[in-house]
Amino acid sequence: MDPILNPFAPGAGTAPPELTGRSELLHSAQVALERVRLGRPARSFMATGLRGVGKTVLLNHVYRMADASAYKAIHVEAVAGRSLPTLLLPALKRTLLELDRLGQVNEAVKRGLRVLRSFVSAVKLNVGEAELGIDIDPERGVADSGELEADLTALFVALGNAARAREKAVAIFIDEVQYLARPDMSALIMALHRVSQLGLPITMFAAGLPHLLGVSGDTKTYAERLFDFTSIGALSYDDVIQAVDLPAQKQEISFTPQALQEIYQVTEGYPYFVQEWAYHSWNAAPRSPITQDDVVTAQKTVLARLDAGFFRVRFDRMTPRERAYLRTMAELGPGNHRSGEIANRMNADVRSLGPLRNILISKGMIYSPAYGENAFTVPLFDAYLRRAMPEFKA
Repeated sequence: MDPILNPFAPGAGTAPPELTGRSELLHSAQVALERVRLGRPARSFMATGLRGVGKTVLLNHVYRMADASAYKAIHVEAVAGRSLPTLLLPALKRTLLELDRLGQVNEAVKRGLRVLRSFVSAVKLNVGEAELGIDIDPERGVADSGELEADLTALFVALGNAARAREKAVAIFIDEVQYLARPDMSALIMALHRVSQLGLPITMFAAGLPHLLGVSGDTKTYAERLFDFTSIGALSYDDVIQAVDLPAQKQEISFTPQALQEIYQVTEGYPYFVQEWAYHSWNAAPRSPITQDDVVTAQKTVLARLDAGFFRVRFDRMTPRERAYLRTMAELGPGNHRSGEIANRMNADVRSLGPLRNILISKGMIYSPAYGENAFTVPLFDAYLRRAMPEFKA
């Protein structure tokens, strides 16, 4: 089969040729965008799920929806150890300057820039971040207290008023939001809560790992009333069939039912892996239809690529002790595992492993689906660990 015509798109955050199984979620996002644009209340949106379920793809899709409407869309990706002001300030500055250029001089927009200047000064004095050049006097006494919750709230209110003055709305998109420090998350939730109370045209769409709900709830008790938390999981069998078969049909190529069944079984319905298997099955097939044998033939190539990239990049971030904890989980089999069960297998006291477990959660390698339980954030990672550490003994 011609690899140049291969329609499948394996890659981090790469949009698949056919986005299936997410129509209800996208409809909800569209409704929220329209309600906020019209000045009506709508909850901000947080998508949670394991690696490889397509959270970033969905976030980018909704970003394009907002950008095509009367929105100023801001996209950032949270990084461990980087503060929320550092992430947001360049985009907020650009947004306010764009609002300033939209028409005649407007006091609400000018005030937004002055408040931003105040916020920048406060950030510089208190957390040592690099100051952005803004050639305007600050709004004294607003967003300059050095208290992030109060100052970010004041900045968001000023931004919301500036957007409303220009008949625009602002949508903030944050990927990997679980990496925000708890004080930053608290400040973000408080700021969004206030603009929602005031009916200002600002909303947020975020994506993160499954423990995000617990982090948000611990930070502010009203988070569950402020956000729609949507859990994104693996695709159903029918959705996988559509994701593979429809793009192929557009190229006048088909997969046999057995081939489609094989792809569903080996990928367990996770969208990233579906794209990998479909892509390499296409390249392995000599002709149409693509058969189950072609899928099986492609598996060696797929696993080699995943092991060298998708899995390996995460494995290399782990210390030997962290790898041992994860490998012990893999040894226990699929599903969730109690902390005590892991400790017993490692011949260690469960309390002594608590800090190690917390580090793995902070690194995004595992999460706690229930109290005292542990699960991988990366699908199929247990099988990779057994391949990477075949001689392991707890």
